[in-house]
Amino acid sequence: MAQSSQATDGLQSIPALLHRNATEMADSPAYREKQFGIWQSWTWRQSQREINNLARGLLNIGVNEGDFIAIIGRNRPYMYWSMVAAQSVGAIPVPLYQDAAAEEMAYVLDHCGARFVIAEDQEQVDKVIEIQDDLHQFEHMIYLDPRGMRKYDHTQLHEFSHIQEQGHAARDELTPELERRRSKLTYDSTCVMLYTSGTTGKPKGVVLSNRNVIETAKNSSEFDKLRANEEILAYLPMAWVGDFIFSVGQAYWCGFCVNCPESAETLTADLREIGPTYYFAPPRVFETQLTNVMIRMEDAGPLKRKMFHHFMDHAKKVGGDILDGNKVGLGDRLKYALGDLLIYGPLKNTLGFSRVRVGYTAGEAIGPEIFSFYRSLGINLKQLYGQTEATVFITAQPDGQVRADTVGVPSPGVELKIDDNGEVHYRSPGVFEYYYKNEESTKGTKTDDGWVATGDAGFLEKDSGHLRIIDRAKDVGKMADGSMFAPKFVENKLKFFPNVLEAVLFGNGRDRCMAFINIDLTAVGNWAERNNIAYSSYQELAGHPKVLETIKEHVEEVNRSVAEDEMLSGCQIHRFLVLHKELDADDGEMTRTRKVRRRIVEEKFDDLIAGLYDGKSDIHTTTEVTYEDGRKGSISAHLTLMDAAVVPVSSAKVAAE
Repeated sequence: MAQSSQATDGLQSIPALLHRNATEMADSPAYREKQFGIWQSWTWRQSQREINNLARGLLNIGVNEGDFIAIIGRNRPYMYWSMVAAQSVGAIPVPLYQDAAAEEMAYVLDHCGARFVIAEDQEQVDKVIEIQDDLHQFEHMIYLDPRGMRKYDHTQLHEFSHIQEQGHAARDELTPELERRRSKLTYDSTCVMLYTSGTTGKPKGVVLSNRNVIETAKNSSEFDKLRANEEILAYLPMAWVGDFIFSVGQAYWCGFCVNCPESAETLTADLREIGPTYYFAPPRVFETQLTNVMIRMEDAGPLKRKMFHHFMDHAKKVGGDILDGNKVGLGDRLKYALGDLLIYGPLKNTLGFSRVRVGYTAGEAIGPEIFSFYRSLGINLKQLYGQTEATVFITAQPDGQVRADTVGVPSPGVELKIDDNGEVHYRSPGVFEYYYKNEESTKGTKTDDGWVATGDAGFLEKDSGHLRIIDRAKDVGKMADGSMFAPKFVENKLKFFPNVLEAVLFGNGRDRCMAFINIDLTAVGNWAERNNIAYSSYQELAGHPKVLETIKEHVEEVNRSVAEDEMLSGCQIHRFLVLHKELDADDGEMTRTRKVRRRIVEEKFDDLIAGLYDGKSDIHTTTEVTYEDGRKGSISAHLTLMDAAVVPVSSAKVAAE
């Protein structure tokens, strides 16, 4: 049953939606979690009981209205229940990235002043204990998994199940207070506080109201005709706004089931077992999946490999048109149907996408070749453009209007405008309330009449109304000759190749572009194994002459493609190097959502950039790294700097004509 026909009156909070679902869809599945290889399931009625017991338990240990409750862990029903239980008692949930280091958590916990922490396991508990002395407002921590916790000091530590048991035991005394607090929740009440990824500085606490979350969930669900029988797999970081709107906002508005995988290692198998109908992933996930497909094809026999490439070539030609309902000849349709039987269908099943009705990618631009690959298989993959400050949705692609070069039209309820500098601005019911403890940034981002500056450069197509994003406004610049410099455009083309994991382009204000490249260890390692090439580390493989030549071929192919774009032809790569280490969030080079921190990379590897521009053929460098246990160290490497052929712009224009 779709919920779009129901008025939002009386449904002005997530706990209110929970009550509706537990009443109207009581026995429908709300959550599943795989444990020890077996899927456990909870209905909406059971979920409400679990959440209410936890909420009363929070009251029992002294949670006040307006308190911040930090939630740290992977996607599990219990962690989602924690967020709704916090909301039910008038507190504000603050999910943190589970892979964040203790010092990163210290900033967020101190900034929001969290009195309470709900942590998944011993690893997360240890991080909080490590920084506990610096958290003067911290009082109690609740842990879910009791393994390894027996000998800890439990003065401020409480087991999750015990808190629920206490809440259940005190239900007669505490239920009136719980109902009083829950009834006070309105559209203007704070629903959640999510921290930005901190690409350019310290993360900011984005305060989202119930209005932001529920109106956005309602509008976006109606846009894609989401229903109560959808199935999603919740695997993205709970601290990310994308997971919150899909796994909480839309899930509670529509009443569909949220499935939690057993672990990151079993994710692929769990995805196949669930067969989600509604799926979301950032480009990195789709890039990794495509890399794995290509690796398997390289290992396949000659006949299978030839058949794969033959039918994939046909799919690229007509698959997108068939998916969009465009006119395609009978012969091409019959050949595509045969390809679906032999190649596309089994491949979609392997990927876990057999039942996907709506798929989205966002977070950063996806390479057009990667995007087209999935759509050619018959997977309804679309792009959306959003931000934490927008409660995700700014634009989305309607069915039948899906293109690789745009991010769609304004989402329902969203207004768009482009300022004189080309920066995209929007206004919508999803616009955040304010940045916590940061009035200056709030005023610099959001105007008094609700318009928000995205920080992205783009333009609206006059005929279609589609938005095209060029790049981050701060990253778009000009070459020395005045031509446009847009690094993400080139980087995404490079990342289409399975061998390339990450790329960073330099060239703003200069006469030529240079690039850093990270190889994909899985793809290149597989190639090395097939060719009997021994290596002992990422660094050794990255510096292998044959690897460098292969990457050079990729760079030159990208240059030929970039040269055909009149506006961006000056962004061809003249020289490059393959980095001796992967860019890593632990080393501050990327955010926890895997976005490159360009300024930090430029500062950290300034000697390598200088070497590229100075024309050196090799360079020795030493780089500080952070190990998994938090210790600091350094690695040294001797890097080869490579030249790449570029296409004269005039030649490219002639070829295009």
